Amino acid sequence: MATTSDSSDPVPTAHRRSEVIDSVVWEPSERWVRATKGEVTVVDSRRPVLVWEPGRPVPLYAFPAEDVRTDLLHRTERPANPRRHAGATVFYDLVLADQSIKAAAWTYPGEELAGHISFEWFGHEVLDHWYEEDEEIFVHPRDPHKRVDALPSTRHVRVEIEGTTVADTHTPVLLFETHLPVRYYFPRGDVRLDLLTPTDAHTRCPYKGVATEYWSWEGDGAVLPDIAWSYPDPLRQVEIIKGRVAFYNESVDIIVDGERQERPVTFFSKRSRS
Repeated sequence: MATTSDSSDPVPTAHRRSEVIDSVVWEPSERWVRATKGEVTVVDSRRPVLVWEPGRPVPLYAFPAEDVRTDLLHRTERPANPRRHAGATVFYDLVLADQSIKAAAWTYPGEELAGHISFEWFGHEVLDHWYEEDEEIFVHPRDPHKRVDALPSTRHVRVEIEGTTVADTHTPVLLFETHLPVRYYFPRGDVRLDLLTPTDAHTRCPYKGVATEYWSWEGDGAVLPDIAWSYPDPLRQVEIIKGRVAFYNESVDIIVDGERQERPVTFFSKRSRS
């Protein structure tokens, strides 16, 4: 028999699947993937393989060697700090007519991924542009096991910084992204932008596009910079957030339908900008 839940009942603690794996995992993809450096197409593959390395929550691509301009790759020494790359010992410089990029690519050890080549992505801008089919992607390949849903809502959401209300709306868009806190996107007219200062920060996301507008809090308190952002031209899958403003839950107080939310601790808690 159904019973009415008492609001004082304890809420179950989240017990999610870990986003960090402890062994190499891979699966084939049917996406057409291309990558360019300047005017040169370095990768053109319809047979890419998504690879998740130990300790890395997002995937990389590995490509059959015949889909890569291997004539531009020159065997090089193993970097002193090869980061992770699952024990890779064979690295390549990418050598073009006007430049050479050290340790831009590598092969994985073992038979399963033999004959495949991977390239650096986030944190190391080795190649200028990456495309899945005819859409440019940023930062890292999209994870087929991750969802990003942007849903309109009539919840009452407020944002406070050091006790001051800086945003208040009854028409937010809630963006749900796997392994991240829900982000609340406010209509610009419901945000006190006069209390914030624009910055020159910009970031890229494989699921949302390029955030070219950021703001910092200029009031009292030890508040990290770049706590609010907006996507003026988001990817079509989340077009509903266009021009709206969101805040880092990790750095501000968010009140939803009168209930103050607990500040989450995530990767972004330790960064000044994402």
